[in-house]
Amino acid sequence: MSQPEPNIEEVVKSIAEETDTPAETVSKMYADTLADYRHDARVFDYVPLFAAKKVRNKLRDDPHRKH
Repeated sequence: MSQPEPNIEEVVKSIAEETDTPAETVSKMYADTLADYRHDARVFDYVPLFAAKKVRNKLRDDPHRKH
């Protein structure tokens, strides 16, 4: 049984708040990352979770980000 798709707006909002990044920036990064993962995936159940984690980590680790 496959996992339900997460609400993209909620994921973007959550990452934006956690990382103090504009939602528009997070939305673009999430969409691009999701597309990259889906392109190479054989199993799609957890792709949205992996994409969200990658975007969140990238934004947290960005040395150019204002704190």
